[in-house]
Amino acid sequence: MPHNRKRKSAVKITLQDVAREIGVSAITVSRALREPDKVSDDLRNHILGVVNRMGYVPDPHARALASGTSTFIGVLLPSLSHPAISAVLNGIEARIRGTDYRIQYSNSHYDPEEEVRQLRAFAAHNPAGVILAGTERLENLETMANEAGCPVVQTIDCSLKMNGLAVGINHRLAAAAATRHLLAQGYRRIAMLGCGHDIRVRLRQSGYCEVMQQAGLFDEGLIVWQDAPPSIHLGSRLIRRLIEQRPDVDGVLCHSDDLALGVIFESQRLGIRVPDDFGICGFNDLDYATSTEPSLTTVRVPRFDIGYKAADMVITLGQGGIVQQRTTDVGFELMERGTTRRMKKAASA
Repeated sequence: MPHNRKRKSAVKITLQDVAREIGVSAITVSRALREPDKVSDDLRNHILGVVNRMGYVPDPHARALASGTSTFIGVLLPSLSHPAISAVLNGIEARIRGTDYRIQYSNSHYDPEEEVRQLRAFAAHNPAGVILAGTERLENLETMANEAGCPVVQTIDCSLKMNGLAVGINHRLAAAAATRHLLAQGYRRIAMLGCGHDIRVRLRQSGYCEVMQQAGLFDEGLIVWQDAPPSIHLGSRLIRRLIEQRPDVDGVLCHSDDLALGVIFESQRLGIRVPDDFGICGFNDLDYATSTEPSLTTVRVPRFDIGYKAADMVITLGQGGIVQQRTTDVGFELMERGTTRRMKKAASA
C-alpha cells in the first residue's frame, strides 16, 4: 500500500487535470494564473484553491513553447564560491524575485574553453538572455555572444563594447585611482599582485602601469602574477617571494582583497610595519576589509547593483521593452583605511 501511494504522489499534475477538476477549460485556468485581472474574483480564488490543493506547478518550458518567449536566464560565472561574485548573484536574484523568470547558473571554473561550451549550451535552450559575470578569454565570448540569438549582458567592465550591453565599473580607471592614492601617501616602489586570466586583471594592471609610468617609477619587475584563482594563501606566498627578490618594495596594489589579506598576514609574520613602512591596497571591498588589523584600504565595487541592473536589462528586453542606457557605469569608490593611512610626516618624506 505505501508503494502505491508513492507512485500516485509522483504523478505530475497537468493544467488539464486542474481544469477537469473545476469543470472549466484549460484556457480559463491558464488565464487565471497568468492574467488574473481577466477572470472574476470568485472564479480566480476557486481556481487558485484547487491549484494549491492538487499541487499543480506550471511548466515554464511548455509556456515558452506556447508563447514564443522564454523565462530562463543563463548566468555564466567563473566561480560559485568567491564572495565578490556572490554579491553580483544576490543582485540578480533580487531583481527576478517575484517574477516568472528563473536562473540557471553555469560555473566555468576559470576555464576559457568551458566558458564557450557553456554559452553555446545556454543558447541552445533559447534563453530570455545571458549574463556574463566573468571571463577568462574575451575574444571567444564576443563571437559567441553575437551568435547567441538573445540579449547578452556582460558585467566584466563597462568600457568593453561586447554586443553593446554592459553593466559594471571601469577597472583600468579604478586601479589607476588606487595607484595614485598609494603614490600620494608617499609610497614609491609599488608592486602589483595579480592572478588568473580574467580580463579585469589585465585592465587593472593597465591602469597601474599607466600611472607608474607617468610618475617615472614603473618597474616591470614589481608586477607579480600567477595563473591561479585568488586566495589568501596565494597573496601571502606571492608577497613573500617578491620581498625576497626586491626587499626595497614599499607598497602593493592587489588584484583582490583575498590577495591583500594574505599580504597583511605575511607582513605581520615578517615584522613589516603597515602602513608606516609598507602600504597595501586591495580591490572589491569585501565584508572583512573593515575588520582586518590594520583595516584594509581597497576599491569598493557596487557588486549587488551590478547584478540587479544586469538582470533588469535582460528582463526589460525579454518583455519587449527598450533599454535606453545600454552601457551602465555604476562607478567605484576608493576606501582609504589603515593599511595606507600614513602619518602626514611619513607621507611627505
